[in-house]
Amino acid sequence: MITETPNPDYRSCRPVPLPTGKLPSELLAHLLSSLPTAHPQLLLGPGVGEDAAIIKLGSERLLAAKSDPITFASAEIGYYAVHVCANDLAVCGARPLFYLPTILLPEKTTDTDAGQIFAQIGDTCRGLGITVVGGHTEVTPTVKQPVVAGTLLGDVEKVVSTGGCRPGDVILLAGSAAIEGTSIIAREKQDTLLAQGWEATELNEAANYLYKPGISVLGPALAAAEADLVTAMHDPTEGGIATGLWEIAHASGCGLEVNLTAIPITPLTAKLCAAFGLDPLGTIASGGLLATATAENVEPLLALWQEAGQWGQRIGRVLPKEKGIYATQHGKRSVLPRFDADEIVKL
Repeated sequence: MITETPNPDYRSCRPVPLPTGKLPSELLAHLLSSLPTAHPQLLLGPGVGEDAAIIKLGSERLLAAKSDPITFASAEIGYYAVHVCANDLAVCGARPLFYLPTILLPEKTTDTDAGQIFAQIGDTCRGLGITVVGGHTEVTPTVKQPVVAGTLLGDVEKVVSTGGCRPGDVILLAGSAAIEGTSIIAREKQDTLLAQGWEATELNEAANYLYKPGISVLGPALAAAEADLVTAMHDPTEGGIATGLWEIAHASGCGLEVNLTAIPITPLTAKLCAAFGLDPLGTIASGGLLATATAENVEPLLALWQEAGQWGQRIGRVLPKEKGIYATQHGKRSVLPRFDADEIVKL
């Protein structure tokens, strides 16, 4: 069940160490409530589960803005950094235009290392029609591996929010679970897996999940928004598909029924996650697109995605809040998993 959580004054409480990953949603909601977030031009501000801010500029223009860091991956970090921000704008219905990366490099980084990250960012932005308009770069002893935190700005006409769904809507997933996680595991743990007897060709296939099926949802998200076929969309990242579903429920104030057996998990993803005891439903999930649609728009949406080369699947339905949040599996009702810390931090 969704329950209201009291908002304590955390400054007066005994300090509690936080887990690696996103802040717990109740804590984040409380902390956001203390910030100045009200402005007549701010149409969609910060909130648990919301992917980007929407700001009104003049009488007709809407600006979408998003900031996101890459902290789990080190290989191809520039490619990751641009795409995760672009995904967050796309699920709001916005086209990404201007990028500002902040690049933090550990000591002993070489000029070649820095050049590779810049090349990755440059190539990815060119491919998406994004212009780099600023940012910051420095070498600092405070990081152990490169960190890229980017801000992306874009144009939007019709806004789609994470909290836009209503009871009776159908929940859909384009893509499969843990696409990004599959690539990260294969890239970051290659030596360990080879020593365990994995075939290099299998690991290369998994590493290539970064590109095929790919971590971008720009195409299917913009197509769905422009066709006005969705009531909500969300880009599930840390905490995986399961946490993304919880964030939809939190943002919309609705309940959910999720069919876990309907969530696609490729055999390679399942095998790699099993090798390290990870649950694919809680593993970082860029490349999957969560959406909700009214019953009459489900088939047109699935057909639209299929025309764009993206396979979609019904995975559940939106319920009134009082019905709660739960999962079904092989006909049996169970708890919908929730991962405040992404499974990949176990690595």
